[in-house]
Amino acid sequence: MGTHVAPWKQLLFGAIEANSHLSHSSYVQLATIGLNGRPSNRTVVFRGFEENSDRIQINTDLRSRKIEELKHCPFSEMCWYFSDTWEQFRINGRIEVIDASNPDQTKLQQREKAWFANSLRSRLIYVCPTPGSPCNSEQSSQQVKLDPSSGPVPEYCLLLLEPEKVDYLNLKTNQRLFFSSMATGTGEKCWTSEKVNP
Repeated sequence: MGTHVAPWKQLLFGAIEANSHLSHSSYVQLATIGLNGRPSNRTVVFRGFEENSDRIQINTDLRSRKIEELKHCPFSEMCWYFSDTWEQFRINGRIEVIDASNPDQTKLQQREKAWFANSLRSRLIYVCPTPGSPCNSEQSSQQVKLDPSSGPVPEYCLLLLEPEKVDYLNLKTNQRLFFSSMATGTGEKCWTSEKVNP
């Protein structure tokens, strides 16, 4: 028997709360499949959940390698370890990329809301030179400026990870739970859980 409410979210909220005093507790590893078919991994910042949803919000630069990788294959896995409580969440699913070219006005508003939720310092990275490009001395000496009231720059993307499977491991209690989702006959998402060996 499944549930429409994601049961793993309560575990995640508990881990976030218990580890909130650690500045690194919002950093997660996000793996994609590289264009060469090999794993591609990086650290990203958890930016919360989409309103009334299980979808995880992540900010990124349109010019970053992960965007091309996600266009090629939208599947991804996030690995999140909480060092104080010894809990790990592996969240597997599909990522939607919301950039300035998105035709859906609601999604563009969501992107704008996420943009303004960031500090000005965080927003400045999107007007810096292209990530991964060769650095020259002229670029490093240039002052980057951004009007704090201006909306998202074209380089800013909002990623939404739609969880399909969640593998939860608690090393303190030696407990492991596997959560998986499926669509019901009405198209709603339903979650099931299974206790498995750690």
